[in-house]
Amino acid sequence: MKELLTEKLTKQFPEITFEVIEQFGELTLKFDKSEIVHVCTFLKAEESLKFNFCEDVTAIDWAVRKNRFTVVYHIFSMENKFRLCLKVDVDESECTVESVSSIWKSANWAEREAYDMFGITFLHHPDLRRMYMPEEFDYHPLRKEYPLMGIPGAIPLPKK
Repeated sequence: MKELLTEKLTKQFPEITFEVIEQFGELTLKFDKSEIVHVCTFLKAEESLKFNFCEDVTAIDWAVRKNRFTVVYHIFSMENKFRLCLKVDVDESECTVESVSSIWKSANWAEREAYDMFGITFLHHPDLRRMYMPEEFDYHPLRKEYPLMGIPGAIPLPKK
């Protein structure tokens, strides 16, 4: 499947450089974030690939790298019984990436969670709002600079 996948993608997107990583029995493709919607649309629509399910969207905070965040997409082809991981780097200065919720409805809540916890904005998301933290909360708890024990007084606790 790896050969078919890389062949189809390089033929369809000759201008994109795909970094292909194989580890722990899983195939990962890393590429520029500006192409996420085009690549995902192709992966879902291509007859021989049919990646019809987005299992998860999450992020990694590297804290010290130039591109501080990596957004990670886990997608699955039910027909081919094949799992694929997609990764795109996001720089802290703009902290945005296009939403894939128009391609896979299942990405909706996962993107909202990544927005809430990491502060990554998913452009053109149909309902991008916080899931766990109050809207007025100024922090993103899964960022590396967020204190392990939280920020005292940042969220009022319920009264007994």
